[in-house]
Order: sequence, then structure tokens, then C-alpha cells
Amino acid sequence: MQAEAKRKARIRRHRRVRRRIRGTAERPRLAVFRSNRHIYAQLIDDRQARTLAAASDLGATEEGKTRRATQVGKAIAERARAIGVERVVLDRGGWLYHGRVKALADGAREGGLHI
Repeated sequence: MQAEAKRKARIRRHRRVRRRIRGTAERPRLAVFRSNRHIYAQLIDDRQARTLAAASDLGATEEGKTRRATQVGKAIAERARAIGVERVVLDRGGWLYHGRVKALADGAREGGLHI
């Protein structure tokens, strides 16, 4: 029961955040999804409803989930720069800006993205 309440609270937070955040081709939305084992990131142009680039830690060699999240941030930044994107807006997916979500954002900044 408690897990269901936590999930519903995260979805409520995500909807609240998404009301204000929109991704464009010039400044796409960096959407973060975090599962118990993995972390995923996508660059999304909401105007055309298109995913421009994606990265995940599924093939990561780094130990520790936080370190892998940093790697994913650097990978998404590299893919963004390859398609000419330098600025993004962060969609944290209803999770707190803490831990793995923060590590992914910091990795993206290290990779050259402006959030």
C-alpha cells in the first residue's frame, strides 16, 4: 500500500512539473526515468512529439548506480552536441533533484550541456 502511495505521489509531482516544461527543437526536454536498477535519459522535442536522442546505463561498466548515472549524463550530452543541441530543460520525472537524478544532470553539464 505504501509503495502505491509513493508511486501516485511521484506521478502527481511529475504532472505538476510537466505543466510548465515544454521541449522545443532548439531547447529539448531532458526527460529522466529512474527505475530501481537503471536510469534512462531522453531528449524530447514536444512540438513534434519526437525523441531526438536517448541514453541509458544498460551497457555501463561503472560500479555503483550514481556513477552510472553520471556516465549517462555525459553520454546524452555527447549525443546532444552531435545533433547540434547545447541547451536543454530538465524534466526530473517527479523525482527529487537529488542522488542519481542530480548525478545525471551534473554529468550532462560536464559533457557541455546548459541546463
